[in-house]
Amino acid sequence: MRFEVIVVPSAQGDLAYYAKHQQTMILDALAQFLTSDPGVETRRKKRLRDNPLAPWELRIADFRAFYEVRENQLVRVLAIGHKVHNELFIRGERLLL
Repeated sequence: MRFEVIVVPSAQGDLAYYAKHQQTMILDALAQFLTSDPGVETRRKKRLRDNPLAPWELRIADFRAFYEVRENQLVRVLAIGHKVHNELFIRGERLLL
């Protein structure tokens, strides 16, 4: 079953914060890992505890894509950031989860 991946406008802004080659790497990973079984935990995908950001996280090297899976075969990417050690940054701002 193929899922359609949509990057919401706020997450597009998060993505624009990064260099072009980083954006390409992130978008390629979204297409590779979220179009098939986005709601199944793997080494790269995990369900998160309740938080204000999103129910799922995709790990792409030091980058993180936060997303939700809809019943109509739709994946909405809600935020994109990067981790430095145990801290998450979105658009250069540290975020506490």
